[in-house]
Amino acid sequence: MNETPLSPSPLAPPSSEPAPSGGGFTAWPLLISLCGVLGIVALFLEGRPDNSSDFDYPVTAEDVLGVDYLPYRISGAVGYILVIVLLITAAVWRHRVERRFPGSVGATVVGYGVLATAGITALAYGWRGALGNYLPKAMEENTYDAEGLYNYFVMTDFSPYIAFVPLLASAYALAWMAFRERLVSRGLGAGAGLVATALLGAVLALGVPGLPALIMLALIVAGIWLAVGRSPITASRP
Repeated sequence: MNETPLSPSPLAPPSSEPAPSGGGFTAWPLLISLCGVLGIVALFLEGRPDNSSDFDYPVTAEDVLGVDYLPYRISGAVGYILVIVLLITAAVWRHRVERRFPGSVGATVVGYGVLATAGITALAYGWRGALGNYLPKAMEENTYDAEGLYNYFVMTDFSPYIAFVPLLASAYALAWMAFRERLVSRGLGAGAGLVATALLGAVLALGVPGLPALIMLALIVAGIWLAVGRSPITASRP
């Protein structure tokens, strides 16, 4: 009696490659940590008229005229570097994880979240860089009046913070990869899921749309965890 051989698991590496083994240091996940570091630097490089605790709200167009242009110019430049690193990270993730485990839905969602973040980040930090170019004493000062600068300021007030919302989906996908697909450690998956739930819950409870930007801190931890920890997606092949 002939028996049909069992099909390989869609989560396993292609049959032409040996199964992963071992642990140790893996360098490429540190790209994830680099994204987190660049995100924090770019995010908090801003000049605000309401930095003082005794500022008399509301913020007006005239208040924006007193903002220093240099932090916005630097923030825009660092933000563009972040976009490039996010795209490189997505490509490396695609090569190292998605292609190696083609049946993993979680790995695909992680990649989509990084790509979506890169797209929104390009817009958000483009606006920041533009504001840094148009404010008083900057290269193209007097291009816009106070009202025009105020509109740029309002856009840059929240857009760099909401740019990281898609990474919440990536965090939940890591949790899925940990507990359903067994491709990353459960500790990392649990942490990712808890962080995403806490940030999303805080947005729902407080109504502050920029809170997901705090996931930048989690990126730093996740990249280091994957680099030095033991997960199938970073294990070497014998």
